Amino acid sequence: MPIPPDIEQQLTRLGAPPSTLIEKFIQGSGSGGQKINKTASCVYLKHTPTGIEIKCQSDRSREQNRLTARQELFKKLQMLYQKAADEKRDTREKKRRTDRPRSRNSKNRMLKAKKQNSQKKNMRRKPGNYD
Repeated sequence: MPIPPDIEQQLTRLGAPPSTLIEKFIQGSGSGGQKINKTASCVYLKHTPTGIEIKCQSDRSREQNRLTARQELFKKLQMLYQKAADEKRDTREKKRRTDRPRSRNSKNRMLKAKKQNSQKKNMRRKPGNYD
């Protein structure tokens, strides 16, 4: 059972063409008797540019494990790129909010607070030290 072309296309679109993947078949481990320890049906998949590693042993079939490993890799890459896009959008929004002009009411409140502060400071001066 070969890998469906749509998964390969999705991975290529996300920047993970087959040339950037390292795929190995290793012996499984864990419970399951002697058969799991003898066959190399566990799939190890590594995306070299990002360093994401997937190890899949969910099924007895090597081909099914290959498909599952690629699906997991696709999900992880998608989350990685989505997170980067969200951070970029958040920084852009933050800059937009900080650069926008203050509202008239906000500016008036700030000026009123500054005036009150200056009056307080003037009251703290020693008598006779006026410029």
